[in-house]
Amino acid sequence: MADNVIDIDDLASPRLSETQRQALAWAETVPVDFSEHAILEAARRRTGLTDFGPDDFRLRLRVLREGWDSDPEITALSRLTLHGYLVRYASNRLLIRATLKQHPEIRAERIDRPVIVAGLPRSGTTHLVNMLAEDSRFHSLPLWESYEPVPLPGEPPLPDGTDPRYRRCLEAWEGMQRTTPFIAAMHPMAPDHIHEELELMGPDFASYNFEWLNHSPFWRDHYCAHDQAPHYEYMKTVLKLLQWQRRQRGDTRARWVLKCPQHVEQLPVLNRVFPDATVIFTHRDPVAVIQSTVTMQAYSQRIGRRRVDARALIDYWSDRVEHLLRAWVRDRSLVPAERSFDSLFHVFMADEMATAEQVYRVAGLELIDAARRRLKGYIDGHPRGKEGRVVYNLRRDFATEPAELRERFRFYFDRFPVRAETKS
Repeated sequence: MADNVIDIDDLASPRLSETQRQALAWAETVPVDFSEHAILEAARRRTGLTDFGPDDFRLRLRVLREGWDSDPEITALSRLTLHGYLVRYASNRLLIRATLKQHPEIRAERIDRPVIVAGLPRSGTTHLVNMLAEDSRFHSLPLWESYEPVPLPGEPPLPDGTDPRYRRCLEAWEGMQRTTPFIAAMHPMAPDHIHEELELMGPDFASYNFEWLNHSPFWRDHYCAHDQAPHYEYMKTVLKLLQWQRRQRGDTRARWVLKCPQHVEQLPVLNRVFPDATVIFTHRDPVAVIQSTVTMQAYSQRIGRRRVDARALIDYWSDRVEHLLRAWVRDRSLVPAERSFDSLFHVFMADEMATAEQVYRVAGLELIDAARRRLKGYIDGHPRGKEGRVVYNLRRDFATEPAELRERFRFYFDRFPVRAETKS
């Protein structure tokens, strides 16, 4: 790495660091039980609770745990991590269920006119939502709170007053940076980073997020074959719970700013569950999106899978992005112009504040001076490539010609004035 340029030239045949070797070797000594009993019992012990609510989640849990457990390519370290995700989600399900039973008034909370950013992954959604979240009039969802929306019963603050949920998230991020040090330049996961609300579907064992955790085509097939409306309703209920918790602390904010790429292939569901939402669609060259995605996935797989299959990655994510885009092109008109806006990546990057001004106009919210200063401060403090500029090379690393791949998405370029980016 020189001049803040990150060129990962060993994606397909990783040269592991000593830290990575040690982590992989240590994980081989830790037994992991993917049985339903082991996962749910761990959640019961962690929370002291027993009521998981309706049993329909067990089928989705089974799809995940059996799929991951039977995959011989997953490393022991990744097995341990994935198991931890399932236990955390099961624990959150218990905690959410208990809170809703104790406080049924939560369900009467109203999620009023949220501003929802929706677009391809790696298309500026994260930068935009974090920028908008600087406006203190918005509720937003920091990563640490999305990971554990309800505190563990009786767990006190740390001696310095820090919420232990924040500390756990910070420790996880520090561990991720030790084992995959370039990940911050691709997708930062610091505790205060504003995260996707699909994390709140995790306790219902739902959303396309599981596809990002490890190669999981079995989960993609299950997800695509089932109506996601119940899981969106579950997520909305958890948002109500978070809003209610904040009201108990005197928070009077009324509107949320949210973001998730999954929404572009679930627009009928999004409309049904959030009928008054302002939706900001972010558009970018799909080839740039795919190269960013597969590079990040390949880099992560050096500790997540026993071998990196570059061909499988480019095939999977090209297909996945096409599925997202075809649904988006088909359903974009379902969100009316008076509560939506199409943001082009190259326009956004050229003038971030101008895009923000358009967002505020369509959301019917005044961009007051205090908010403008905070947004400008975020923009100035988070220039593109702040954590390092990653070199992407589809031809070298994935034996794929960008121009040929781009032809697959001609239907998308025909629908939206997106600028082609990637040439190598």
